Amino acid sequence: MSATITSVDSPQPATTAGRPLLRRLVRPGAAALSGLMLFASFPPRPLWWLALPALALLGWTLYGRRMWPAFGLGYLTGLGFLLPLLIWTGEEVGPLPWVALAAVEAIFVALACVGIAALSRLPVWPVWGAAVWIVGEAARARAPFGGFPWGKIAFGQADGVFLPLAAVGGTPLLSFAVVLCGFGLYETVRQVLAYRRTGELPRSAAAAALLTVLVPVTAGLAALPLIDDSAEDGTATVAAIQGNVPRLGLDFNSQRRAVLDNHVRRTEQLAADVKAGKVAKPDFVLWPENSSDLDPYRNADARLVIDEAVKAIGVPTVVGAVVTPDTGKLRNTLIEWDPARGPVDTYDKRHVQPFGEYIPMRSFVRIFNSDVDRVRRDFGPGHKVGVFDLAGTRVGLVTCFEAAFDGAARDTVTHGAQLISVPSNNATFGRSEMTYQQLAMSRVRAVEHGRAVVVPVTSGVSAVIMPDGKIVQKTKMFTPDALVAEVPLRSSYTPATRLATWPEWALVLVAAGGVGWAAARAVGARRARSTADAGEAG
Repeated sequence: MSATITSVDSPQPATTAGRPLLRRLVRPGAAALSGLMLFASFPPRPLWWLALPALALLGWTLYGRRMWPAFGLGYLTGLGFLLPLLIWTGEEVGPLPWVALAAVEAIFVALACVGIAALSRLPVWPVWGAAVWIVGEAARARAPFGGFPWGKIAFGQADGVFLPLAAVGGTPLLSFAVVLCGFGLYETVRQVLAYRRTGELPRSAAAAALLTVLVPVTAGLAALPLIDDSAEDGTATVAAIQGNVPRLGLDFNSQRRAVLDNHVRRTEQLAADVKAGKVAKPDFVLWPENSSDLDPYRNADARLVIDEAVKAIGVPTVVGAVVTPDTGKLRNTLIEWDPARGPVDTYDKRHVQPFGEYIPMRSFVRIFNSDVDRVRRDFGPGHKVGVFDLAGTRVGLVTCFEAAFDGAARDTVTHGAQLISVPSNNATFGRSEMTYQQLAMSRVRAVEHGRAVVVPVTSGVSAVIMPDGKIVQKTKMFTPDALVAEVPLRSSYTPATRLATWPEWALVLVAAGGVGWAAARAVGARRARSTADAGEAG
C-alpha cells in the first residue's frame, strides 16, 4: 500500500530502467481504461455516473506527469474513449475512416491532458484541469474542417444529476461540472491517502478537494428550478413521420423513390387514422432528413406524391430533400410544404458533414479509401437560420449533425423558435449506437434552451422530447411509424441561451489563468535554484 501512495504523490523518475514490465504498463492501462469508462457512460447505457470514476482515474494517471508522458497517456485515453464511441462511422465504409477519425480527434484529448498534467501541481488543480478539458472540447468543435463536437462529456449526461446546468451555461458548463467533480474525486482520495501515510491533513487543501466534488453536484441540484416545461405560448400537436428504408447501408440512396414512397404511405396512413378518430389531427407534420432524395423541384413524380400526401393530411409538412441545382453544390434542404400552395420556404443545412456530405482533399483521401467517390457531388452549406412558421407555430430547424454544434440550436431560439425539430437520417449507420448518441444530444438541447424537441428520423429512433429532457414518445429502429404528441410552446430564454458563448470563453480564460500561474511558478522555481546554486558556488 505504501508503494502505491508514493506513486500517487510523487512524479516518477525520468528513467524506468529496471522497473518490472507490468508496473510500467499500469498508467498506460489506466489511461486506456479511463477512456473506455467514459465511452461506457454514454447512451444507450444509463451509466452517466461512470464518467466520474473515469475522470478520477484519468486524474490519477496524469497527476505530476511531464509533457510527453502526459501526451501519450492522454492519447491512450482519447483512443479508449473515441474508438468505440465512433465505431458507427465505419459501419458501411470499413475501419479506415473510423480509425482515422478517432486517431485525429484523440489528439485534442491528448493535448488537453498535457495541460491538465502541467497544472496538476497548482492549488485547487481540479478547477484548472477541468477548464483545460473544456478548451480541448472547444477546439475539437471548431477544427479541422469546421470541427467535430461529437463526444462532448455533456452529451453523456442526459440522465444525470448535472443536466440542469445545461440551462445555466450550456454544454461547456455541463461538461466542466462533470470533469471538475471527477478530478475532485481523485484529489479527495489523494488527500485521504496522504493523511493515512503522514498523519497530517492540510485543512485548506482538504476542504478545496471536497468542494470540487460537492459544488458541481450542489449546483446541478440548485439549477433544477430553471427546468420548466410549462406552456408559455399554448401548445401544438405535432406529428413526426418515420417511413423507414428498404435496406440498411449506403445503398439506401439508390432506393430513393422507395424511401420517399415509405414516407408518403406513412403520412397517408396517419391521415386515415386522423379521419377515423384514432389519433388527434396534428397542427403540422415533420418528415426526416433525406425523406426525399429525389429533388421535388426537378422531379415531377416526386413533387406529385409529396403534394398528395400533404394534401391528405391537410396541414403544413416539413420535407427533407436533396436539392440538385444545375450548377454548384447540392443542398441538404428542408422544405416547408403547404397543402394549398406547395413549397413555400426552405432551410439549407449549415453544418454539412466532412467526408460524409462533402470530401475535403478528395484526391488525397482517395489514395486511402475509394469509397470517397460514393459522394460524387459535394454538398454546400446554407447560410440562414432555419425557422419555419407552421400553422402559427415557429419551429426551429437543426438538421442531424448540426445538433452537435452549440450555436445551431441556439440560433433558432434567438430567432423566435418556440420548439425545435432535429430531422435526421441514420440509415447509413445501421443498428449502431449513433442514433442513441444523437438523441441524447437533443435531450441536452431541450434543457439547454427550454424547448420541446421533436426528432423525426428515417430509420433510427424518432422521438418527442419535452423541455425538461424527458422522452414522452419514441419509435423502434427500422420500423415505419408516426408519433403524434401535444407539446408545450415556449418563448422565454434560459440563462444559457442569453449567455451564448460566454460560459465557454470564461472557462478558456480560467484555463489561461492556470497556465499563466503554472508558468510563473516554474520561472520562480528556476530563479530560486539559480540563486541557491550561485550561493553554493560562492
